[in-house]
Amino acid sequence: MSVQPLLETMDKLQEAHEALLELAKVKKQVLVSNNIDELNMIVNRENKWVRAIAEANQQRILFIGSYLISRGYNPNPNITVSDLIKVIFKAEEKQALMNAQQKLLVTIEELKSSNVINQQLIEQSLAFVDYSLDLIIGPPDDDMVYKNPNQAKSGNRQGLFDRRG
Repeated sequence: MSVQPLLETMDKLQEAHEALLELAKVKKQVLVSNNIDELNMIVNRENKWVRAIAEANQQRILFIGSYLISRGYNPNPNITVSDLIKVIFKAEEKQALMNAQQKLLVTIEELKSSNVINQQLIEQSLAFVDYSLDLIIGPPDDDMVYKNPNQAKSGNRQGLFDRRG
């Protein structure tokens, strides 16, 4: 059995991760410009690619299992591409798989880095929103505990968003 189906699956994984990386770069600009509608569209596109990655990963597991069975090994769903490379004897297949794996790992690292930056931008935006609310409404009560609804209401945050008044 050839590793060609696995290489094709690795290409699908690479394509999906590259698409996510491009979306992460666009998302950074959208977060900076505070364009919520565009952010929603990006999140929807990201979900599509995440599903594609999940499907390709399942295919990867199946192909690795099939390859191991064809070589007389017991299939293991936890085996990685690195583990598989160790049992491949053809130099060109081993090299092609190593190249595909290395390319994918580089893309994943770039994606992680972009996601960390985007997460920081989101946290800063949320902190700004919280600060703005504190300026408008006042800081939250320090004694936020359950109180009987029949008791007199106290707290500075009630009023602006409290519908019961």
